[in-house]
Amino acid sequence: MTSTLFDKVWRAHVVRSAPGEPDLLYCDLHLLHEVSSPQAFDGLRAAGRGVRRPDLTLALEDHAVPTTGPLLDVIEQVSVLRRNCADFGIRLHSLGDPDQGIVHVVAPQLGLTRPGTTIVCGDSHTSTHGAFGALAFGIGTTEVEHVLATQTLWQYRPRTMAVEITGTPPPDVTAKDLILAVIAEVGVGGGIGHAVEYRGSAVTALSMEGRMTLCNMSIEFGARAGMIAPDEVTFAYLAATPSPPAVPDTWRSLRTDPGATFDRTVTIDGSAVRPYVTWGTTPAQAVPITATVPHPDAFTDPLARAAAESALRYMGLTPGTPMRDVPVDTVFVGSCTNGRIEDLRAAAAVLRGRRLADGVTMLIVPGSMRVREQAEREGLAAVFEAAGAEWRNSGCSMCVGLNADRLPPGRRSASTSNRNFEGRQGPGARTHLVSPPVAAATAVTGRLTSPSDLP
Repeated sequence: MTSTLFDKVWRAHVVRSAPGEPDLLYCDLHLLHEVSSPQAFDGLRAAGRGVRRPDLTLALEDHAVPTTGPLLDVIEQVSVLRRNCADFGIRLHSLGDPDQGIVHVVAPQLGLTRPGTTIVCGDSHTSTHGAFGALAFGIGTTEVEHVLATQTLWQYRPRTMAVEITGTPPPDVTAKDLILAVIAEVGVGGGIGHAVEYRGSAVTALSMEGRMTLCNMSIEFGARAGMIAPDEVTFAYLAATPSPPAVPDTWRSLRTDPGATFDRTVTIDGSAVRPYVTWGTTPAQAVPITATVPHPDAFTDPLARAAAESALRYMGLTPGTPMRDVPVDTVFVGSCTNGRIEDLRAAAAVLRGRRLADGVTMLIVPGSMRVREQAEREGLAAVFEAAGAEWRNSGCSMCVGLNADRLPPGRRSASTSNRNFEGRQGPGARTHLVSPPVAAATAVTGRLTSPSDLP
């Protein structure tokens, strides 16, 4: 029987299966943070239960932590996480720890994300880890408690979907542009009920950082998970982690068998993709930066037309305006989507020898303190500061706006994060999703700009 990559990983983790019921899956790694875990620990205490496998559980302080100022100036959520981890014997990387950072950046760089494993976290962007051939997805707080208590999780088996990205993308096209092009094609609900496998020459040509960006945003078109078959690029990345694993033969067989079928297949010509930018309030409302703000009348579907009208009102944009003419006053480089060393290198390459435009604020927030340390060793931090950008400590920062890193009402950002919903970066804030190079070029001109537009 032929199987997809998803089939192989799912089947290997089923503890119990019965007709008409969800499968009970074993979880190889459980990741925690300060926002979605407090109630789960309260539930354990109320039931008199412990944590089943603290050795397979890792906690990070990331969502609401400050990225500037005293590192130990923590909020109540962080204090609660520290107390819970101490009480239940869970490994925690706190503020001030060299391995502190965003959970979906730290776990891979520590080598904890491995092919063929199941990974869960109370965060929707857990799909990031699928870049290694893992089955990884976000869970709710009640499910967090269940995994803490049993190291298992009830899940209905999703359908399968292949996203084939073919061809060779142009040099200025990044993984962020590829995934925005995919979401623009299929819509925010195009992956609902599916586990996605990214395939094709444009995918295998990506670095691990690029693959993580691709899988990270799977949830933005409704997919349950995103996966990429592991290969030599994967194994080389793992070999550079602190405790490099041996590569078993089973990892090399973690790929979709010839002849295996998917429930749905979408094909994108990667060679036709250009740098993308969002114009609206969902990641699907995106166009190439060379395009104009669309007119709602261009949408034949009444719901899409109404959504476009609402988005344009919120974003304060006029149909027909060239995207390159849209002014921006704030630029954010960071998040679990684009806060890795490769992303910072790309932004620094654009900023080197240039200055921010007058009136533009730029925040550079590394995805982990290890990334921050490496960026400083490589001289990237000096480039950012010379350009006039703010060099911050690690955290989710302006991606989610749970700390002081928020936009005032009416301000407009170019952001390398993953969501541009109304109020995502602050009440009334307007967000354009972009790649790190486009973010950096935009900071230089004060309007949405591709690096190729710079003199």
